[in-house]
Amino acid sequence: MKVLVVGANGQIGKQTTEMLQEHNDHHVRAMVRKEDQLNEFKDKGIEAVLADLEGPVDQLAQAADGCDAVIFAAGSGGKTGADKTLLIDLDGAIKMVEAAEKAGVERFLMVSALQAHNRENWNEKIRHYYVAKHYADKALVESSLNHTIVRPGGLLNEEGTGKVRVAENLPERATIPREDVARVLVASLNEEKKTFNRGFDLLSGEYSVEKALSTL
Repeated sequence: MKVLVVGANGQIGKQTTEMLQEHNDHHVRAMVRKEDQLNEFKDKGIEAVLADLEGPVDQLAQAADGCDAVIFAAGSGGKTGADKTLLIDLDGAIKMVEAAEKAGVERFLMVSALQAHNRENWNEKIRHYYVAKHYADKALVESSLNHTIVRPGGLLNEEGTGKVRVAENLPERATIPREDVARVLVASLNEEKKTFNRGFDLLSGEYSVEKALSTL
Protein backbone atom coordinates (compact mmCIF):
# COMPACT_ATOMS: atom_id res chain seq x y z
CA MET A 1 0.00 0.00 0.00
CA LYS A 2 1.31 3.46 -0.91
CA VAL A 3 0.66 5.85 1.97
CA LEU A 4 0.84 9.64 2.06
CA VAL A 5 1.66 10.97 5.53
CA VAL A 6 0.37 14.53 5.93
CA GLY A 7 2.29 16.44 8.57
CA ALA A 8 5.27 14.13 8.15
CA ASN A 9 7.60 16.59 9.85
CA GLY A 10 5.51 16.65 13.02
CA GLN A 11 6.20 14.40 15.96
CA ILE A 12 3.58 11.74 15.25
CA GLY A 13 3.96 12.14 11.51
CA LYS A 14 7.72 11.67 11.50
CA GLN A 15 7.54 8.49 13.58
CA THR A 16 4.73 7.15 11.41
CA THR A 17 6.72 7.88 8.27
CA GLU A 18 9.81 6.12 9.60
CA MET A 19 7.78 3.07 10.66
CA LEU A 20 6.16 2.85 7.24
CA GLN A 21 9.57 3.19 5.57
CA GLU A 22 10.71 0.08 7.46
CA HIS A 23 7.49 -1.84 6.72
CA ASN A 24 7.68 -4.52 4.02
CA ASP A 25 4.05 -4.11 2.94
CA HIS A 26 3.94 -0.35 2.51
CA HIS A 27 5.61 2.46 0.58
CA VAL A 28 5.52 5.88 2.20
CA ARG A 29 5.43 9.41 0.78
CA ALA A 30 6.04 12.27 3.22
CA MET A 31 4.11 15.51 2.69
CA VAL A 32 5.88 18.59 4.06
CA ARG A 33 5.63 22.31 3.46
CA LYS A 34 9.29 23.45 3.53
CA GLU A 35 12.18 22.73 1.18
CA ASP A 36 14.61 21.84 3.98
CA GLN A 37 12.12 19.30 5.35
CA LEU A 38 11.76 17.82 1.88
CA ASN A 39 15.51 17.37 1.56
CA GLU A 40 15.76 15.86 5.04
CA PHE A 41 13.40 13.04 4.10
CA LYS A 42 14.97 12.51 0.69
CA ASP A 43 18.39 12.20 2.34
CA LYS A 44 16.93 9.27 4.32
CA GLY A 45 15.72 7.62 1.13
CA ILE A 46 12.08 8.55 1.80
CA GLU A 47 9.91 9.85 -1.02
CA ALA A 48 8.70 13.36 -0.18
CA VAL A 49 6.49 16.03 -1.71
CA LEU A 50 5.92 19.72 -1.03
CA ALA A 51 2.35 20.87 -0.33
CA ASP A 52 0.68 23.32 2.05
CA LEU A 53 -2.58 22.66 3.88
CA GLU A 54 -3.37 26.35 3.52
CA GLY A 55 -3.00 26.00 -0.25
CA PRO A 56 -5.56 24.88 -2.85
CA VAL A 57 -7.21 21.46 -2.89
CA ASP A 58 -5.74 20.76 -6.34
CA GLN A 59 -2.21 21.06 -4.94
CA LEU A 60 -3.07 18.62 -2.14
CA ALA A 61 -4.66 16.24 -4.63
CA GLN A 62 -1.43 16.24 -6.65
CA ALA A 63 0.49 15.33 -3.49
CA ALA A 64 -1.84 12.37 -2.94
CA ASP A 65 -1.85 11.23 -6.57
CA GLY A 66 -1.05 7.54 -6.88
CA CYS A 67 -1.50 6.82 -3.17
CA ASP A 68 -3.80 4.18 -1.74
CA ALA A 69 -4.11 5.79 1.70
CA VAL A 70 -3.63 9.07 3.53
CA ILE A 71 -2.64 9.41 7.18
CA PHE A 72 -3.47 12.89 8.43
CA ALA A 73 -1.13 13.63 11.34
CA ALA A 74 -0.81 17.38 10.83
CA GLY A 75 -1.64 20.00 13.43
CA SER A 76 -1.11 23.67 14.06
CA GLY A 77 0.69 22.97 17.34
CA GLY A 78 0.10 24.17 20.87
CA LYS A 79 1.95 27.46 20.43
CA THR A 80 -0.29 28.88 17.72
CA GLY A 81 -3.56 30.72 18.12
CA ALA A 82 -7.10 29.60 17.42
CA ASP A 83 -6.88 31.05 13.91
CA LYS A 84 -4.17 28.56 12.90
CA THR A 85 -6.09 25.73 14.54
CA LEU A 86 -9.05 26.52 12.29
CA LEU A 87 -6.86 26.79 9.20
CA ILE A 88 -4.90 23.57 9.74
CA ASP A 89 -6.79 21.22 12.07
CA LEU A 90 -10.19 22.06 10.60
CA ASP A 91 -10.02 23.52 7.10
CA GLY A 92 -6.71 21.85 6.23
CA ALA A 93 -8.03 18.47 7.29
CA ILE A 94 -11.27 18.90 5.35
CA LYS A 95 -9.36 20.06 2.26
CA MET A 96 -7.17 16.96 2.54
CA VAL A 97 -10.29 14.79 2.64
CA GLU A 98 -11.56 16.50 -0.50
CA ALA A 99 -8.13 16.14 -2.12
CA ALA A 100 -7.99 12.43 -1.31
CA GLU A 101 -11.37 11.90 -2.96
CA LYS A 102 -10.24 13.90 -5.97
CA ALA A 103 -7.03 11.86 -6.26
CA GLY A 104 -8.89 8.56 -6.09
CA VAL A 105 -7.49 7.56 -2.70
CA GLU A 106 -9.58 4.90 -0.95
CA ARG A 107 -8.31 4.91 2.66
CA PHE A 108 -7.98 7.85 5.08
CA LEU A 109 -6.75 7.74 8.69
CA MET A 110 -7.22 10.82 10.86
CA VAL A 111 -5.40 11.69 14.08
CA SER A 112 -8.06 13.36 16.20
CA ALA A 113 -8.33 13.90 19.97
CA LEU A 114 -9.72 11.90 22.88
CA GLN A 115 -13.51 12.29 23.07
CA ALA A 116 -13.63 14.72 20.15
CA HIS A 117 -16.90 13.01 19.19
CA ASN A 118 -18.43 13.76 22.60
CA ARG A 119 -19.01 17.48 23.30
CA GLU A 120 -19.77 16.81 26.98
CA ASN A 121 -16.17 15.69 27.56
CA TRP A 122 -14.25 18.43 25.74
CA ASN A 123 -11.41 20.21 27.51
CA GLU A 124 -12.76 23.73 28.00
CA LYS A 125 -9.27 25.28 27.94
CA ILE A 126 -8.81 24.21 24.31
CA ARG A 127 -12.42 24.09 23.20
CA HIS A 128 -11.55 25.64 19.81
CA TYR A 129 -9.20 22.69 19.17
CA TYR A 130 -11.96 20.20 19.95
CA VAL A 131 -14.38 22.05 17.69
CA ALA A 132 -11.86 21.78 14.86
CA LYS A 133 -11.28 18.07 15.44
CA HIS A 134 -14.98 17.31 15.83
CA TYR A 135 -16.01 18.84 12.52
CA ALA A 136 -12.98 17.59 10.59
CA ASP A 137 -13.82 14.08 11.78
CA LYS A 138 -17.45 14.58 10.81
CA ALA A 139 -16.44 15.65 7.29
CA LEU A 140 -14.35 12.51 6.94
CA VAL A 141 -17.18 10.25 8.11
CA GLU A 142 -19.54 11.88 5.61
CA SER A 143 -17.05 11.50 2.74
CA SER A 144 -16.77 8.54 0.36
CA LEU A 145 -13.48 7.44 1.94
CA ASN A 146 -12.86 4.28 3.94
CA HIS A 147 -11.95 6.01 7.18
CA THR A 148 -10.38 5.38 10.56
CA ILE A 149 -10.39 8.10 13.22
CA VAL A 150 -7.84 7.61 15.99
CA ARG A 151 -8.56 9.77 19.06
CA PRO A 152 -5.50 9.71 21.37
CA GLY A 153 -5.33 11.11 24.88
CA GLY A 154 -2.71 13.56 26.12
CA LEU A 155 0.37 13.18 23.95
CA LEU A 156 3.76 12.41 25.49
CA ASN A 157 7.23 12.60 23.96
CA GLU A 158 8.57 9.71 26.02
CA GLU A 159 9.47 6.35 24.48
CA GLY A 160 6.49 4.19 23.61
CA THR A 161 5.69 1.01 25.49
CA GLY A 162 3.86 -0.79 22.69
CA LYS A 163 0.99 -1.32 25.14
CA VAL A 164 -2.30 0.48 24.54
CA ARG A 165 -6.01 0.53 25.29
CA VAL A 166 -8.67 1.27 22.69
CA ALA A 167 -12.46 1.59 22.80
CA GLU A 168 -15.30 3.54 21.24
CA ASN A 169 -15.39 5.60 24.45
CA LEU A 170 -12.62 6.17 27.01
CA PRO A 171 -13.85 9.30 28.79
CA GLU A 172 -11.18 9.43 31.51
CA ARG A 173 -8.31 11.87 30.97
CA ALA A 174 -5.09 9.99 30.44
CA THR A 175 -2.04 9.96 28.19
CA ILE A 176 -0.15 8.04 25.53
CA PRO A 177 3.32 8.40 23.96
CA ARG A 178 3.31 9.71 20.39
CA GLU A 179 5.34 6.68 19.35
CA ASP A 180 2.49 4.38 20.33
CA VAL A 181 0.00 6.51 18.39
CA ALA A 182 2.19 6.02 15.33
CA ARG A 183 2.23 2.27 15.94
CA VAL A 184 -1.57 2.18 16.07
CA LEU A 185 -1.86 4.17 12.84
CA VAL A 186 0.41 1.78 10.96
CA ALA A 187 -1.35 -1.28 12.39
CA SER A 188 -4.77 0.13 11.51
CA LEU A 189 -4.04 0.56 7.80
CA ASN A 190 -4.99 -3.00 6.88
CA GLU A 191 -7.07 -3.99 9.93
CA GLU A 192 -10.25 -4.40 7.91
CA LYS A 193 -12.47 -6.15 10.47
CA LYS A 194 -11.82 -3.76 13.35
CA THR A 195 -10.78 -0.31 12.10
CA PHE A 196 -12.44 0.26 8.74
CA ASN A 197 -15.10 3.01 8.81
CA ARG A 198 -14.98 3.65 12.54
CA GLY A 199 -13.34 5.82 15.19
CA PHE A 200 -11.94 4.98 18.61
CA ASP A 201 -10.29 6.54 21.65
CA LEU A 202 -6.70 5.56 22.40
CA LEU A 203 -4.72 5.54 25.65
CA SER A 204 -1.74 3.74 27.11
CA GLY A 205 -2.76 0.35 28.44
CA GLU A 206 -1.77 -3.23 29.00
CA TYR A 207 -2.30 -4.88 25.60
CA SER A 208 -0.14 -5.04 22.49
CA VAL A 209 -1.39 -2.88 19.62
CA GLU A 210 -2.64 -5.90 17.68
CA LYS A 211 -4.41 -7.38 20.71
CA ALA A 212 -5.98 -4.04 21.64
CA LEU A 213 -7.32 -3.47 18.12
CA SER A 214 -8.81 -6.97 18.14
CA THR A 215 -11.04 -5.92 21.06
CA LEU A 216 -12.85 -3.23 19.10
